[in-house]
Amino acid sequence: MHLSAAENLPVRHAVPALRAALDGGGAGSSGTAVLAAPPGTGKTTLVPLALAGLALGGPPAEGKVLVLEPRRLAARAAARRMAWLLGERVGDRVGVTVRGENRPGTRVDVVTTGVVLQRLQFDPELADVGTVILDECHERHLDADTALAFLLDVRATLRPDLRLVAASATADTGPWARVLGGAPVVETEAALHPVETIWVPPERPVPPPHGLRVDPAFLAHVAATVRRAVAERDGDVLCFLPGVGEIARVAGMLAGGGADVLQIHGQAPRSVQDEVLAPASRRRIVLATSVAESSLTVPGVRAVVDSGLAREPRTDHARGLGSLTTVRASRAIADQRAGRAGREAPGAVYRCWTPAEHDRLPARPRPEIELADLTGFALQAACWGDPDAAGLALPDPPPPAAMDAARATLHALGAVHDGQVTGRGRRLAGVGLHPRLARALIDGAAEVGDGAASEIVALLSEPPPRSAGDDLTATWRALRRQSRPADAHAARWRDEATRLRRSLGHPSPEAGPSGPGGTPAERGPRPDSARRGGGAPPGGQRDDHVAGVVVALAFPERVARARRGSGYLMASGTGAVLADGTALAGARPEWLAIAEADRPAGSASARVRQAVVIDEDVARSAAAPLLETAEEVAWRGGDVAARRVERLGAIELDARPLRDPDPDLVRAALLDGLRSEGLGLLTWTPAAVALRRRLAFLREALGEPWPAVDDAALLERVEQWLAAARRRADLARVDVAGMLRGLLPWDQAKRLDEYAPERVEVPSGSRIRVDYSGERPVLAVKLQELFGWDAAPSLAGGRVPLVVHLLSPAGRPAAVTADLASFWREGYKAVRAELRGRYPRHPWPEDPASAVPTRRTKRASGS
Repeated sequence: MHLSAAENLPVRHAVPALRAALDGGGAGSSGTAVLAAPPGTGKTTLVPLALAGLALGGPPAEGKVLVLEPRRLAARAAARRMAWLLGERVGDRVGVTVRGENRPGTRVDVVTTGVVLQRLQFDPELADVGTVILDECHERHLDADTALAFLLDVRATLRPDLRLVAASATADTGPWARVLGGAPVVETEAALHPVETIWVPPERPVPPPHGLRVDPAFLAHVAATVRRAVAERDGDVLCFLPGVGEIARVAGMLAGGGADVLQIHGQAPRSVQDEVLAPASRRRIVLATSVAESSLTVPGVRAVVDSGLAREPRTDHARGLGSLTTVRASRAIADQRAGRAGREAPGAVYRCWTPAEHDRLPARPRPEIELADLTGFALQAACWGDPDAAGLALPDPPPPAAMDAARATLHALGAVHDGQVTGRGRRLAGVGLHPRLARALIDGAAEVGDGAASEIVALLSEPPPRSAGDDLTATWRALRRQSRPADAHAARWRDEATRLRRSLGHPSPEAGPSGPGGTPAERGPRPDSARRGGGAPPGGQRDDHVAGVVVALAFPERVARARRGSGYLMASGTGAVLADGTALAGARPEWLAIAEADRPAGSASARVRQAVVIDEDVARSAAAPLLETAEEVAWRGGDVAARRVERLGAIELDARPLRDPDPDLVRAALLDGLRSEGLGLLTWTPAAVALRRRLAFLREALGEPWPAVDDAALLERVEQWLAAARRRADLARVDVAGMLRGLLPWDQAKRLDEYAPERVEVPSGSRIRVDYSGERPVLAVKLQELFGWDAAPSLAGGRVPLVVHLLSPAGRPAAVTADLASFWREGYKAVRAELRGRYPRHPWPEDPASAVPTRRTKRASGS
């Protein structure tokens, strides 16, 4: 009875064309097809049953139908729905396999993409499978893209008879048709029920989402919009929010409103999942993350409230930090969300933004391969035999920088060598976790026991709620003490810990070194306490030590040491801070192993979300590949510091003076000092300053081969002057004037005093110093000493006139000229009239051009 009703879903009209395409009756590649079917048309549940011969008549496909779902919740829901349509239990003809649950069916299996990737590595032929349906491929999850690439490779080399269907909830099918080799596209019309769009932006502008933060005022607006939808529409209301935290806050605002408020997300208990997906007798408000966009059909919904927000991964490859960030949902996602209101009857979507904002949204979400940490993908590709992923038919190529970072991580874990996967790498891949966590599980089990390692890794792979605080050890203790029935997180944690313990029961014989200390055989037999599977720390070890070992093995570059003053420095070189008022902040331990951290936008430091107190021994052991001792000769604190330094990545552990540093390193350090602090570290005598100015004048006037003597030019040559220098004091003893003269070629050295004389002899017999500090050289001399001189000499081989500053008898400026003859004719009379009354004892002849020059007064000169 259930099945007969489902066979009226819109997708039924597309099934004949889909069968024909897979059988080779359509245009394009035989055995592949793209199915475009909007949410609610039966794509996920009716099509697999039809291809398996269990619905809509027609012959069954050869072999099982394998349905790939991106999420565990969606996989369980799809299997349960199909089994219900057949009047059976999951595990009969329709089965499900997700992490921690394996109930295979005889005709249809629903699995997560992560599970099928695991299977393909050891069973690439999929001998019992005839058809694979990649559901929700439009969501562009990394595992789904990878699975499709692997399956296409299997079709090309091992199973040309394997049939592939890429099922999308959007009409943007061109990329999938191309990836499938020109596969035909089969389209399904959407359900006929219209959906009215109601625009409900906040009255006041709210700040855009920032990191994980969503403005509380905006969440209050969303809650008010939900109440409006309940008042204006019949049926259930489905509200889309970006994450679990926002769902919980909006649920609190809606409590006591007369309708049941249900929260659906990937961490929701199965009982809640069942309640959401089943018809209800009371009116409901369902608050959901993106999991309900297309993978799940919530019955009874007549109105959708869309916050317009979604979560995307962000990875800081340079710092090894990953996080989720809140973004504006794309137009494609908004359309999918709206379609949930018209699944069973006419409905409405309340969009919490404006039509103008809608037009500016991106057309579709960015593929995860562009955003995510690619370490797991790189290991899968290496195990597949294509470490660079160059031969994989991916819809989008992986970013080179992200792949480089992923390969570096795999190399550090011992998972790849010379680009090829190792036996250890295959074992890490077989655990079904991120390679970092797989390493922590395998190596941690050898250090602290299977049970404790499994529990800590389960806690890392199933992060606790934010309310648990930042002390991971305290969270672990609380979970161990918690008696059944446990809350949803504790139940998932226990299930995952059990699965991980089982995965440790059959180590690969090819497994290589297991981390610090070598292989288990090299370390000797493990004590009985380390083999047991219980949750308490083995052998009387402290909880902090046990948890710290495992966390540090997973994230060695996040081992952190307290800085002087405040904050921490991670081995990666990134600063980290603890939130004020937390348990760890109050204790301020010397060492931490940071399990979870993110970097707020615009901040140079990471924010610690969860960490474990460790000691230096654990840090050294877990992060051993980052441990190095080096001779460091550097300019530090205003002088050369020569030390032998032991570091754990960027963390300095110990430093001792180095007695006989490498002279080349010393010269490099001195050069760094001169570059950072300037040439003022040298002793610039008046003679050196004057010589530099003369050389600068000639360089400006004549160019090559006269040397440049500006700071930049001297710094380029300064290394050759430092042969005997070992410290700052030696710089002060450098003969700068001799150094400058050494820059001159022999011919120029001979002409230096001719072209740029240090002093010029004037008619009085005085030798006057030339000032080269200005734009032009200046001779400043008392006026009476120049009587009879009709022209000052020109410099630079006659190219640059010498500017004469004529001084009063008291040495004060009286006139400036570059043409003495003209001054005697035209300017002297005015100067004579002004100064002879003030200085009557000095000569002021009417004809200075023919007068006798003097350095004395009239009486002293006998006149």
